[in-house]
Amino acid sequence: MEIKKSSLAAIGVSFKQYPTDGKKEIAFAGKSNVGKSTLINALMNRKNLARTSSQPGKTRTINFYDADGRFYIVDVPGYGYAKAAKSDIEKWGRMTEEYLQKRKELVGIVLLIDIRHEPGENDKIMYNWLKHFGYKIIIVATKSDKINRSQIQKNINMIKKSFKMTDGIIIPFSGLNKSGRDEILDVIEREFEV
Repeated sequence: MEIKKSSLAAIGVSFKQYPTDGKKEIAFAGKSNVGKSTLINALMNRKNLARTSSQPGKTRTINFYDADGRFYIVDVPGYGYAKAAKSDIEKWGRMTEEYLQKRKELVGIVLLIDIRHEPGENDKIMYNWLKHFGYKIIIVATKSDKINRSQIQKNINMIKKSFKMTDGIIIPFSGLNKSGRDEILDVIEREFEV
């Protein structure tokens, strides 16, 4: 699959602000600063569609990106560390949880994990929560350019073991050279039928 036309279609904090056209949605979730915006820009073939920042916690709304008029890639606020008031962080958490639990158009999740580190407690909670609710999950192991090629499979196995995965998909991705991009798009098309 190749996405030729993309745009920011909607920004919201509640259901009344979300798209109402019934297109399928795929949520991108992960720890703050794991590379969600970088991955979205790579998949959409755009440089600055999703705003990137070196500072964690920049996404504070739920952002809907239209992919060729076929489906939405949905960027939800990152979990874990963010420079913000505790009340704001809790508010983003409730907003994200409500979206993930109640959004009928949501067909699957792309969960981003930093390939360099064993998944943290927040990652495990999110993964198990998504599994509990029966979501199809694709794991993208970001920042693969930051480790030696020879370590990639070892670190993927570490992620599998940490999540106690017996099956499932983990794709390494580099924001630097876009390796993994085409595979991620093909898996999204196949697994989520978009």
